[in-house]
Amino acid sequence: MRKEKFLEKVLTARVYDVSRETPLDFMPRMSRRLNNQTFIKREDLQPVFSFKCRGAFNKIFQELQANPALSGVITASAGNHAQGVALAAKKLHLKAIIVMPTTTPDIKVTAVRAYSAKVVLHGENFDAARDYSLILAKAEKLAFIHPFDDFDVMAGQGTIAHEIIRQHPDKIDAIFVAVGGGGLIGGIAGFMKAVKPETRIIAVEPEDAASFHAARKAGRRVKLKDVGIFADGVAVKQIGKNNWAMIKDLVDDVVLVSTDQICAAIKDTYEDTRSICEPSGALSLAGLKKYVDMHEITGQTLVAINCGANMNFDRLRHVSERAEIGEEREALLAIEIPERPGSFKRLCQLIGNRSITEFNYRYADATVAHVFTGVQLTHGFEEKDKLIARLADKGYNVVDMTGNEVAKLHTRYMIGGQAGQSVNNELLYRFQFPDKPGALLNFLMKVGDRWNISLFHYRNHGSNFGRILMGFQVDKKDNRMFQTFLNGIDIPYWDETANEAYRLFLK
Repeated sequence: MRKEKFLEKVLTARVYDVSRETPLDFMPRMSRRLNNQTFIKREDLQPVFSFKCRGAFNKIFQELQANPALSGVITASAGNHAQGVALAAKKLHLKAIIVMPTTTPDIKVTAVRAYSAKVVLHGENFDAARDYSLILAKAEKLAFIHPFDDFDVMAGQGTIAHEIIRQHPDKIDAIFVAVGGGGLIGGIAGFMKAVKPETRIIAVEPEDAASFHAARKAGRRVKLKDVGIFADGVAVKQIGKNNWAMIKDLVDDVVLVSTDQICAAIKDTYEDTRSICEPSGALSLAGLKKYVDMHEITGQTLVAINCGANMNFDRLRHVSERAEIGEEREALLAIEIPERPGSFKRLCQLIGNRSITEFNYRYADATVAHVFTGVQLTHGFEEKDKLIARLADKGYNVVDMTGNEVAKLHTRYMIGGQAGQSVNNELLYRFQFPDKPGALLNFLMKVGDRWNISLFHYRNHGSNFGRILMGFQVDKKDNRMFQTFLNGIDIPYWDETANEAYRLFLK
């Protein structure tokens, strides 16, 4: 689409029937810390607590203009888009059916029903829900409202950029935008590059859900095999077709961020605004921080889009645990110390005045003990590296666990001893599956009694997914049968048998 045509679409988009012009808030703490003028666009303050109501209403309004006899709309979504479509349909007095995966949290299902929409639960993921919604759309003659792959949806989201330049008419050096399917960045990039082409548009994606980054690298759209689900609002395997056509030549750069960095950005947003954003809502600020650090940027005007605040409250536990590491304020270390009185005291003396946030160990033998410790940092990971070097210089064997997912998700909570020689042929696997009633039992039923379970740790992180760390005793002759079992369970799994956290604390 020509940029002049898209500009017209944004300028004539109908969004304010259900949306509001959200503030562009200055972030004083972040600005001082980064030495840049930092602003945050507060789309979390929309009626549905995300930007999605803009594009949804504009698309439905345009459909109604083209077909006044339209009786209703349908979409597939597990979250923010569902609420946007439900609200828009209610405003326009249209029937709305929202097909949601069966794994959708009750809080989101309830929110959609509050707008008088009919909720149909089908499938365990977005793809299954979307396919079923297309069948229903044809059967009931309803207009399908795509969450992102549509120019009218992008135009609705583009009104955010229009507001930004009205609210800050002076120079803006860069705008950081979270990317999932590409609807939000398509709208913002399409408008900004037509009006203020000098403003850089920086895409931000999670490291484990980077569909746009993969497409950019390949020069074409690619479909990811798996995507991480922590930032569920952007957990999309493939960038939209129309979105790719819009943004491939307009986006200036892409930055990828970790789960820990997203958690840190949620905390940063709270400290400056006293608001809680969802992981995808904090994505752009996480990217802004990383980009500033990578390119040593100072004295510029930067904008991050807080695109949503639909966060389950119990998920904050996981966020708070990971934010300190994301801010480089905590190091997790595995340290081998002599098993004799006074060893811990001497270790603490070497650590110095730093606060010890965690200390776990279990008697292993008469000579050595393995300590799992968390240490508070005040000068980032450079301080961690110096501490490790100091301990090593004093003869301590140290393994840095700060970036080890098994250590952070599981072993830090279950340090309690090793199996020793009593457990043979043990294989350790990590599993992740949709957390819904009966899911854990169904998983255990699939495991059956073919292999002895020598280790089991289940943990839910306040999200839609549960995680299990499991040890199996498998004779070498049964390895092929075991692999067949793994391939047949149809949930993500990782072989952690060689993981250092397992070797040091559990094996």
